[in-house]
Amino acid sequence: MFTNLPPITKALLIANAAVFLLQAMLGGRVFTPFELWPLGMPEPYASQGARFMPWQLLTYGFMHGNLPHLLFNMLALLMFGAQLEHVWGNRRYLSYYLVCVVGAGLCQLAVASWMLDQGTGIVRTVGASGGVFGLLLAYGLLFPNQRVMLLIPPVPMKARTLVIVYGVISLLFGVTGTQSGVAHFAHLGGMLFGWLLIRYWRGQPPFGGGRPRGPRGIRGM
Repeated sequence: MFTNLPPITKALLIANAAVFLLQAMLGGRVFTPFELWPLGMPEPYASQGARFMPWQLLTYGFMHGNLPHLLFNMLALLMFGAQLEHVWGNRRYLSYYLVCVVGAGLCQLAVASWMLDQGTGIVRTVGASGGVFGLLLAYGLLFPNQRVMLLIPPVPMKARTLVIVYGVISLLFGVTGTQSGVAHFAHLGGMLFGWLLIRYWRGQPPFGGGRPRGPRGIRGM
């Protein structure tokens, strides 16, 4: 199965797994400057590399906090990303994924910086979840009636329903502060920027009503 994966999906799986192994071997401190940190980090954290730098909006998406975190994201990348890459092609698929990662990082950066400013704690962010949630949104738009199976609980549902369920849960958990160790606003940010990019490809508001800019598979959604 792995040998038949499209190239970008395979490369993303390998990159995330490789970085996780390097994290385990070299220790977390080496990767501190590549995790996503809030704006305005105080000392001594800032002098030790725990401060925001622009590249973190991309690099944080290739690191994970533990093995279950990695496995869950990579399984979702495998399930949804491969089919999207077949439809969109390599270049547009990679562009979409990276836009979702960066967009998720921007949303999480705003929330984490606000929390730091309010004195509610320092929040660092790692993980591919923002990009994965963007892929989930796109999958639900391209294949709305496709049946997918939740892992926990193992309940089958339409892809469109799955997108709505995960979006609502992330919003509720983010607003209420439930599961404080999970970057729910990064999930929502990935979905938001993915949705905006798809609308841009389709020439839909807020990007005007011109001709679609996207590939064939995006136009009929």
